Order: sequence, then structure tokens, then C-alpha cells
Amino acid sequence: MMPVYQSLLDKKKSGYKSFAVLIDPDKVTKDSLLETVQLAVDAKVDYIFAGGSLVISDHLDECISQIREACSIPVLLFPGSPSQISKKADALLYLSLISGRNADYLIGQHVISAPFVKNSGLEIIPTGYMVIDGGAATTVSYISNASAMPADKPEIAMCTAMAGEMLGMKLIYMDAGSGAKKAITETMINTVASHIEVPLIVGGGIRDAEKAYLNCKAGADVIVVGNAIEKDPSLIMEMANAIHSVPVKIS
Repeated sequence: MMPVYQSLLDKKKSGYKSFAVLIDPDKVTKDSLLETVQLAVDAKVDYIFAGGSLVISDHLDECISQIREACSIPVLLFPGSPSQISKKADALLYLSLISGRNADYLIGQHVISAPFVKNSGLEIIPTGYMVIDGGAATTVSYISNASAMPADKPEIAMCTAMAGEMLGMKLIYMDAGSGAKKAITETMINTVASHIEVPLIVGGGIRDAEKAYLNCKAGADVIVVGNAIEKDPSLIMEMANAIHSVPVKIS
């Protein structure tokens, strides 16, 4: 299998937009997980993200094993803490919360997890993680004790993303958070996307195919949806079709 990060780069270069389904191990049963995975396969979903802000259950490994047995879609860990690491995944989004000022989530947690991560065999993808105010308190803001970035200040997001890229982050991930009332605006997405060269991931508050399409048109390279799909798995096909319908650039 092509390394995950190289696939992200290749898709960005071509202008191809990707869809990632976010699965929280705390919120699925074996039956619901397999149903979601089959829908993802049918919709030609590009990636599956696994993780959450808490993950209080102990079946992350089991969850990922079931996904791997059911499909060949790459599985990326989207961890909320150093304990959320499984060698069964394909890659790890090694998140640094660059939108906050809590050193523990900028580097502290990474120091704790470094030996295990180094020996995990996972493809490690340094990711600049930016939490954007989505109009509701989020678990990640509470856990990290870091304020979300103002939703109406695209220039702050732009400068933060630029700094993250220059510090060596290979991805920028803008997230309005689980259960956000408002998704990230196209204006902010476009402002950030036009000033960085690394792939841009956008998630949080995306509830319909139209918003997913507009986010891609604004410059997002990967759209991540979790909450809306948990409530209505049939959205997977609608969103995948919308995202994959964005015109690909002709070289």
C-alpha cells in the first residue's frame, strides 16, 4: 500500500478531494461499526479516522482490527491522548495543538508517548491541529484547557497555519469540534488554504453534502465527518458523492 502521507500529497497535487469518516470507538457496537464500514466501502470513502477526545473504552485495537478485516480503506489514528495508539492502524496523526497555548498539548504529551510511538511501526504524520470556535463548548477545548480560535478571525488562523507549516507540520487540521453548532466558514478555509502548501483537513459541524462540497471548493483537501454520520449513516454516500464531484485540476 502506498504510504498514507504520499497519497495525501498526490491527491492534493491533482486537486482530488478526499473524504474521511471519523469513528469513535466509544460510540459504536460491532454491528454498527460493520454497517458504517460497508457504507464507506460502497461510497469509496478515502480514509477512516479512528479516535476521539476521550475514548474511555478499551477496545480501540479491536475496533481497528474489525475495520481492517472488513475493508482495505487506510485507517488513521486521530488520538486525544497518548493512550490512544494502536499498532493495528496504518498511520498516526501526531497532533500538536497549535491553536492553543497549553504546552502540554503542544509538546508535553508527545514526550510521554514518543518511545511507544517510535517503536509502533506506524506511519507518523506530524499534524498542526487548530480548534476553531464552533459555537459550542467542545471536549477537546475542555480537556486541553485551551480556548478555541475565533471563528471570525481568518487572519489568525492563516498565520497559525503558516507557522505550523514552517515548524515542520506535514498536515494542517482545522476542527470546529464534535457537535459544533457552526461549521468553519468557507472564508476561513480559503484564507488558510491559499497560504499553505501542505494538505488541509477540515472537520466539525459538517452536517450535509452541500457544506462538504463548499468546503472543498474553498480549499479543503480532506473533509472529516463523524457526528452527523453517527446519527444518519446514509449521509456517507451523499457526502462522498459531493466531495468526489469537485472538479480535478488538469495539469
